[in-house]
Amino acid sequence: MRRILILRPEPAAGRTAAKAAALGMEVRLHPLFAPQAIDWTPPPTKDFDALLLTSANGVRLAGPALHQYRGLPAYAVGGATARALADAGFVDVVTGKGDGSAIAARIARDGHRHVLHLAGTTVAPMEAGALDMMRVAVYRMTGLPADPALLADATPGSILLVHSPRAGERLAAQIPENRRSDLHLIAISPAAQTACGAGWASAQAPALPQDDEMLALALSLCEGHAQ
Repeated sequence: MRRILILRPEPAAGRTAAKAAALGMEVRLHPLFAPQAIDWTPPPTKDFDALLLTSANGVRLAGPALHQYRGLPAYAVGGATARALADAGFVDVVTGKGDGSAIAARIARDGHRHVLHLAGTTVAPMEAGALDMMRVAVYRMTGLPADPALLADATPGSILLVHSPRAGERLAAQIPENRRSDLHLIAISPAAQTACGAGWASAQAPALPQDDEMLALALSLCEGHAQ
């Protein structure tokens, strides 16, 4: 099995690591960012008819003010975000399996128009369509100092998992081009893949921007290596 390097922040990195280990992969954790709560002013609940969270970090770091929106229909991108909302006391959470644009379209189909999106300071592009969406930042991703162990662990044949364009940019800054030719890259989206730059042994993104889809591609690389 090839070595898998997971670059996403904790606690999500731990979830990915557990799934990768269950598939028999050798895992190394090298988070490039750490989520940090920021002060925010909760807008009035009466102004909205739905709540959207696109990251479990938003649920974890929004603080007690999140609870005032429990009466709103809640929508989440990804199972981890949905589980975090359920743990926070939200019921009947609708889970989107695609990206933010896909869940926005679902919200509109369900007849909602005024949506509160609690998110990070940096958000992936989202097509809101007919929705009147207010985005409020409740956390930021803070870059961690460059770790020399990342280069040491990136042995030939290793697979790097990149979960955002910002992570791709930071990875490109830390892995020089002359060290990329024997490393494989799996990015969560084409934008994240592009941000990583060129020169990798291989680079690909799954059809759906999901952690499990990335691991499926990684497993295919591992199985191909074993043949």
